[in-house]
Amino acid sequence: MEREKLGSRLGFILLSAGCAIGIGNVWKFPYMTGQYGGGAFVLFYVFFLLVLGLPIMSMEFAVGRASRKSPVKAYNALEKPGQKWHLHGYAALAGNYLLMMFYTTVAGWMLHYFYLTATGKFTGASPDAVANTFGEMLSQPGVMTFWMILVVVIGFGICSFGLQKGLERITKVMMIALLLIMIVLAVNSITMNGASEGLSFYLLPDFGKMKEVGILTTIVGSMNQAFFTLSLGIGAMAIFGSYIGKERALFGEAVNVAILDTFVAIVAGLIIFPACFSFGVEADSGPSLIFITLPNIFNHIPLGRLWGSLFFVFMSFAAFSTVLAVFENIISCGMDLTGCSRRKSAFVNLVLMFLLSLPCVLGYNLWSSITPFGANSTIMDLEDFLVSNILLPLGSLVYLLFCVSRYGWGWENFTKEANTGKGLKIASWMRFYLTYILPFIVIIIFVLGIKDKFF
Repeated sequence: MEREKLGSRLGFILLSAGCAIGIGNVWKFPYMTGQYGGGAFVLFYVFFLLVLGLPIMSMEFAVGRASRKSPVKAYNALEKPGQKWHLHGYAALAGNYLLMMFYTTVAGWMLHYFYLTATGKFTGASPDAVANTFGEMLSQPGVMTFWMILVVVIGFGICSFGLQKGLERITKVMMIALLLIMIVLAVNSITMNGASEGLSFYLLPDFGKMKEVGILTTIVGSMNQAFFTLSLGIGAMAIFGSYIGKERALFGEAVNVAILDTFVAIVAGLIIFPACFSFGVEADSGPSLIFITLPNIFNHIPLGRLWGSLFFVFMSFAAFSTVLAVFENIISCGMDLTGCSRRKSAFVNLVLMFLLSLPCVLGYNLWSSITPFGANSTIMDLEDFLVSNILLPLGSLVYLLFCVSRYGWGWENFTKEANTGKGLKIASWMRFYLTYILPFIVIIIFVLGIKDKFF
């Protein structure tokens, strides 16, 4: 069966960026920026994106393009006889499932909040009533299951139409709409009274503030965020590498994807921080920023219902762009493993994903007594920890070692593939950094992530 191909370069860049652009950019990045003191965090984040994210993304793309296979079979095509690199393919597939086991729920939250805002449920509500809405939603398994099923059905439905007709066509429209909505929302926020204070908090590095939070804490936080925002290590990028031609060098394409990803994260901050400062709201209110702080702000501005609805459409698109990309990965792995058709793989995985997503939904209500990390922790915290702190960093390390080590695919093979085509190339001077320094940094991220959780 001949491998499907993407219809255009724009499709490839928007799909890869869509996979990277998700709740991490538009939810986690702003609240982490708030907690870690603003501008200095942003500066380090961009630095680490360049030195950590770009090389590993290029490697995932290269493994995908050279093998023309899904992540679960990619290593088989490239490793030497008798090697065991392909075992990571199964871990990568498990990572995709685990990520979606909680991502489908969070995407459902975004849809639910869009519905609440658009139907005027927040209009005239007191701050306490808005704050209670989030808890009410979490306590209702029926409501949460409904939205989760909707996400799963729409996601697999779109992917079942094929790569170009389904995934590429829808993602292009969705990503362009996402970027336009963001710009409109950012302009609206920046023109509010008192927005300048929020802008200077966000964009001007204040190293005094960084000292207060802790210099090492800020650096580690920004390193983590840069690493996780690109969804590296579970083959989420490798799959799109397997669908493209050899016209462009892969380092240049990784730069394009990272620019889009960073643009979305930065603009999300431009939407949120000026609004927070205009209304005297704490910018470091953490994860509740989106669901409690912002609906309250929308209540106080002219046309708040319109702006609130637009904001949650944008959040839903950001979540869906990742859902579609990872569902594509899961479907493709199913086709490679069993030889079945795209539609069959989509249908079987739709049922499987619904069942696998239930623990996260029920973890907030019927199964709330399950607290993996002690009081107030949920099943979602466990799933997120396994993906973010274990599978992503260790998976990235495997891709990295596979591409630079003579015991894997090797530097020569990797650079030959990555540098085929026009555009930015991996330079030979990078070899020392990528072989000896970057693996060490990834191990540090892994160790700090574990230490942070348990100590």
